[in-house]
Amino acid sequence: MRQLIQRCWLSLSLILFVLNLAFAQSPSKSGTSGLVDFWLTDPVHAVLFRKQAPLVFREGKNGADSQTTIRVDPTKTYQTIDGFGYTLTGGSAMLINQMEATARMALLTELFTASGKGIGVSYLRISIGASDLDERVFSYDDLPAGETDPTLAKFSLAPDEQHLIPVLKQILSINPTLKILGSPWSPPVWMKSNGSSKGGSLKLEYYDVYARYFVRYIQGMKKAGIPIDAITIQNEPLHPGNNPSMLMLPAEQALFIRKSLGPAFKKAGIKTKIILYDHNADRPDYPLSVLADPEVRKYVDGSAFHLYAGPISALSEVHQAYPDKHIYFTEQWIGAPGNLKGDLNWHVRELIIGATRNWSRTVLEWNLAADPDQKPHTPGGCDQCLGALTIKGSTVKRNPAYYIVALAAKFVRPGSVRIDSDLPKSLPNVAFKTPDGKTVMIVLNDSPSAQRLRIITQNRQTQATLAGGAVATLVW
Repeated sequence: MRQLIQRCWLSLSLILFVLNLAFAQSPSKSGTSGLVDFWLTDPVHAVLFRKQAPLVFREGKNGADSQTTIRVDPTKTYQTIDGFGYTLTGGSAMLINQMEATARMALLTELFTASGKGIGVSYLRISIGASDLDERVFSYDDLPAGETDPTLAKFSLAPDEQHLIPVLKQILSINPTLKILGSPWSPPVWMKSNGSSKGGSLKLEYYDVYARYFVRYIQGMKKAGIPIDAITIQNEPLHPGNNPSMLMLPAEQALFIRKSLGPAFKKAGIKTKIILYDHNADRPDYPLSVLADPEVRKYVDGSAFHLYAGPISALSEVHQAYPDKHIYFTEQWIGAPGNLKGDLNWHVRELIIGATRNWSRTVLEWNLAADPDQKPHTPGGCDQCLGALTIKGSTVKRNPAYYIVALAAKFVRPGSVRIDSDLPKSLPNVAFKTPDGKTVMIVLNDSPSAQRLRIITQNRQTQATLAGGAVATLVW
């Protein structure tokens, strides 16, 4: 008898569930007009980018409290999105490449597909030569002290063939549409004024040689099956204290583009985009002064930024001055050991929302992976840079940057276009129309207490409650 009662109860529950779902999906008597997928990231309650019960759109837009109402206007559009992702440093590639093959494939599938449990990373930045998160400093034309190679006869991508190129090829087999940005930390030391991997400037006599170095790099990577969509000219050109690094002042970068790099790309038929600056938002005068040169502008696609100093609104300042040139956000670190609540709040507000609301086509976190001791890094390189992943052997731990990128990358696919949305106090947000016609909204409750928010679009509205510090990714 007990089993019969249980079976009857289960049957009744199933019937009620089906009826409830049908009712929720029906636009008739209930006044509803669609469901909204709701993904929640709430570090206080240990909810890490998890799908929730759907919200329901209802017809009408009355009863809205302007304090917590976000109106979305899909008819007003802004920039196209190229992607969200990370920097795949040489150290990241080494750790991933040393994983057991099955575990490596599972991780890369999770990272670079948007279906199922995948988070949909769609853009990567890599270093041209070593960054400070490689285990050693190198370029593609290293020579004994005192020697030079103006014909680049000894140029070789061999340093990348051990780890970086194999990992990139595996990633591209998973996601062939992935876009890749290359950035140098330093040219070969024999091209530099101080003969060192740290600091110094590019000697004028090697401008043309260094331009051909970029051409050889792009051609070599293409031959290896790795298309380079864009390059920046120098990572953090106003920070010559890293290892490796180089100082490149605005006038020098403008001259290098105008005299050497632009003509070299044109001569070689290189279609890879040239992006200038690649440093902090406190110096918009740098890209503005370079872009003021009309000869430079004809070669340059846009400007790249970091946010270790300055306001994110500086990106809009550059866009407004040169609206035909694109804006990119290419790097922001999280310091070890990480603080999910604080890191999530700041990075979502300033980057995922802030950078894209200020015309950026990308948001890239630094960096993809490190080991439990924040290694590898060069002597003098960053020893506190927390990877999006901590990798020990084939064991993977997911850190704040993993979730920061995931909550945007999975649904805001390349080719999505930012659309207009209100910006009420304590509810920073951004909205996009995706290539398949869906709307994606990311909204942060930037206050310590729970808030009830209302979203209105095209004579429909829905409501949700967000805990303090929580982020909603909404898809309809």
